[in-house]
Amino acid sequence: MSGLETFLLRNRLAEAGFEPSVFRYPSMQADIGEAAAALARRLRELGEETVHLVGHSLGGLVIHDAIDSQGGLPMGRVVLMGSPVQGSRAARAVAAWSLGPHLLGRLAAAELTRAAARGWSSPRELGIIAGSRSAGMGRWFAELPVPNDGTVSVDETRLAGAKEHIVFDVSHTGMLFSAPIAAATIGFLRAGRFADAGNSA
Repeated sequence: MSGLETFLLRNRLAEAGFEPSVFRYPSMQADIGEAAAALARRLRELGEETVHLVGHSLGGLVIHDAIDSQGGLPMGRVVLMGSPVQGSRAARAVAAWSLGPHLLGRLAAAELTRAAARGWSSPRELGIIAGSRSAGMGRWFAELPVPNDGTVSVDETRLAGAKEHIVFDVSHTGMLFSAPIAAATIGFLRAGRFADAGNSA
């Protein structure tokens, strides 16, 4: 997680007894391998046996790649929010413009515009949150299948091997401010399940 937009979510996690730590990465300059390696270094530096990970949007891809490619990481559960792990129709539409790749940044242009074949083979329990409120800039650039969160469609968030996948009536950015999503995230980090929040899918 990074940026001020995660303040409410981090505060809710802290109130639940977690100790949130922000990881920032230069998505405009770095590639996925560089960002994943930097995250892995950060996790090792923490010196903890258990570290849970929560990633929104592109951050979820960085988490996936770090766990998939880096060894010696502390164990813990993972929650991805609105992460287009199977690629992004909206990003592919933007990339088709002459300045599109520059606008997307190096990491997004490389990772979101190709057909992905990602899966989840880690023993870590993975929970995925998707949104179904179509209110976002992505729908201006591409015709997104319903349901979608305005930027990422629900089908783009699915990942074989995930323990749970849940859909909330929330937009792509709105999920960061949602109290029910924070509660579901806390539930999964504690017990490996979202309980009965949202609509399981």
